[in-house]
Amino acid sequence: MEMISAMVFQLTQGLTIDQIKEQGFADYFVDHTSGIYPVAAAGVPFTASYFQSKGDIITDLHEDMAAEQKARTTYDNILKLVDDPDIIEPIKFLRAREIVHFQRFGEALERTKDRLNCKNFYAFNPEFPTK
Repeated sequence: MEMISAMVFQLTQGLTIDQIKEQGFADYFVDHTSGIYPVAAAGVPFTASYFQSKGDIITDLHEDMAAEQKARTTYDNILKLVDDPDIIEPIKFLRAREIVHFQRFGEALERTKDRLNCKNFYAFNPEFPTK
């Protein structure tokens, strides 16, 4: 989030009012000037409800893997839209980081499944022992 915020700051620093209007940034500017306020591309504000946790390691690792893939896709889409090398290089770094995180969560999931002593590890929550 910090890297994206820094890039947004770089891109909006010193904009004139005309540039703000021309780029469709006026509504955001009214509420936040050029301050960093995390929102999705469609304008939906960030909320902690985006963090998913069920307390079940298998479920949570799948959720973590999905989040990494969604972030990677977002970075892929950004790379299709921009041509500024000062934006492209950090986005490529963030995209690569998401891929590594996905791989590590996948490895953790496999290790978890290997340590369960049930053939159908999706049929129970390993966080709560069965009687």
